[in-house]
Amino acid sequence: MTLNGTLHLHPAHRVGPVRRRTFGSFVEHMARCVYTGIYEPDHPSADEHGLRTDVLELTRALGVSSVRYPGGNFVSGYRWEDGVGPVGRRPRRPDLAWHSTETNAFGLDEFMIWARKAGVEPMYAVNLGTRGVQEALDVLEYANAPVGTALADQRAANGHPDPHGIRMWCLGNEMDGPWQIGHRPAAEYGQLAAETARAMRRAHPDLELVACGSSHSSMPTFPAWEQAVLEAGYEAFDMVSAHVYYREEEGDQASYLASADDMDAYIVDVAATCDHVRALGGHDKRIMISFDEWNVTTNGHGDPGTEPSGEDWPVAPRFAESTYTAQDAVVVGSLLISLLRHTDRVASASQAQLVNVLGPIRTSPDGPAWRQTIFHPFALTSRHAAGQVLRTQVDSPTYENPRFGRSKVLDSVVTWDEEAGQLVVFAVSRSRTEPLALSVPLAGFGPLEVTEAVMLHEDDPYTVNTAEDPDRVVPRPLEGVHLAADDAGTDGPATLTATLPPISWAMIRLHTAS
Repeated sequence: MTLNGTLHLHPAHRVGPVRRRTFGSFVEHMARCVYTGIYEPDHPSADEHGLRTDVLELTRALGVSSVRYPGGNFVSGYRWEDGVGPVGRRPRRPDLAWHSTETNAFGLDEFMIWARKAGVEPMYAVNLGTRGVQEALDVLEYANAPVGTALADQRAANGHPDPHGIRMWCLGNEMDGPWQIGHRPAAEYGQLAAETARAMRRAHPDLELVACGSSHSSMPTFPAWEQAVLEAGYEAFDMVSAHVYYREEEGDQASYLASADDMDAYIVDVAATCDHVRALGGHDKRIMISFDEWNVTTNGHGDPGTEPSGEDWPVAPRFAESTYTAQDAVVVGSLLISLLRHTDRVASASQAQLVNVLGPIRTSPDGPAWRQTIFHPFALTSRHAAGQVLRTQVDSPTYENPRFGRSKVLDSVVTWDEEAGQLVVFAVSRSRTEPLALSVPLAGFGPLEVTEAVMLHEDDPYTVNTAEDPDRVVPRPLEGVHLAADDAGTDGPATLTATLPPISWAMIRLHTAS
């Protein structure tokens, strides 16, 4: 049996612009993300700064727009000044967040060199766990002030006379979480974050500042945490963060495939809370969402490694290294659809993390770097989503699942770049057994022609990429895509049709006919 799904859309019905910052990533001093991930001076591909050029090349191919750094839980115990100056004089410190030893061989200046080579915008997090206002002002001065003050002159002496010009700053990380070093109640954190934000703006008024929202929507303090934080300093903040990770629980593939339903609801609730505080306070500006940690994690695929404990405090230990399946790639594609669908409120997003730690990129020390399955929907969406996100109505069969009750089989978003004449349909079939016939009436767009149609699908949804077989799961042509004219004739509106296999992600690009 074939299921049927229809997308209804019109070029005049728009959610908002496609934001390049939606396609951000995250680099934390955690496990092998930095050391033997982006930075490995002894690697055959390393440049003069110790940066792995194979990872740089893959980062550019991934289409990453911005990168959040240096954490994550790590930042709540981090002393930024340990990571600048001559490498041989930098102190080694215990990293209490990840029970590791931090060598500080890689720090702010190295990150900025890497970011420029990768072509990404930096997003820097300050430590509001063990530190506060003064330390935030110090790292801001070091990073952004022109020469002529003590810390700016120190940056210049370290080989960087020009300011780094970091615009986006996170005011701590997951401060609602009891696991966080320096965790504190919402009102106390909100006051500290607001004081820090106001002080930072005295130095640089045009900064974009992100307050900590909830670590995930199932926190017992959600969304009261957001309300209390925003009430403490609404005008001081531009965005509030959201974090979420999904995995397939044993025996519940159906709910995992519908993970984007949860992300949709999370975004709606955060936005509603922001708007509630806005109305209560009579504020004019609208707080946006920085979804600066999101991804899927694996359950039983490969060997992720073990987080150190006890007397073991290794450098760059191997753990949290998810080996992703074709199904994971489909879910990641669906989460990207959700982020785009809410482009009116999600101003920035960061997939966590870039390399090795839950990363779309994997590396072997002294060895190769390769694309994991989840690399592909991210890269293609980043490359081709442009213009405006259109408001779509999805007519689709539904299916039952333990977590959400009923979810639509078809998940989709469409972008329309009127200037370039490009319409892009991103679609996911959550059906586990039957094919899904997709129909998209295109009245209002004028004559179009199909430019490209690709999909991610494997008969075995648990197929993975490895160092030995890095291209086992890659985008393949989606056959049988058609544009059929309706009764208006061959020059009139047409309907796009395609058939999606079970558990698949697809991208269909159309251009204005010449």
